[in-house]
Amino acid sequence: PARLAEHCARTGQHLPEDQGAVVRCILESLALAHRHTLFQAAHLTGRAIRAVHLVGGGSRNALLCRLTADATGLPVIAGPAEATAIGNILVQARTHGLVEDRGAMRRLVARTQRLRRYEPAGDIRAWDAAAARVGLA
Repeated sequence: PARLAEHCARTGQHLPEDQGAVVRCILESLALAHRHTLFQAAHLTGRAIRAVHLVGGGSRNALLCRLTADATGLPVIAGPAEATAIGNILVQARTHGLVEDRGAMRRLVARTQRLRRYEPAGDIRAWDAAAARVGLA
């Protein structure tokens, strides 16, 4: 919270008033960072992004997933939360011939892991304005 207060003071932004507002500020900032990184990746590769795959612990946070969908204007596929461990196991399985290829690995994850889909529902223009306000446009 102290670093957030310092940043808000330095950049002339409103300081969140309570703990809930601080958490919301952090989650919105993460969604804007996801947006910025995805848009840069699309620009650099010349390829359109059709969905955001959010894995790891953040995939358990429904609000973060919804905000990321709204900020990017793209559906978010959330999960698995233990993506690192699952990926490690799948690479080992492939090395030992238990899984044929990357496509088979993906199908196995899709069959065995609970994934949630979040559709964008917010006003993308508000996110455009927020990105411009913080220098991420």
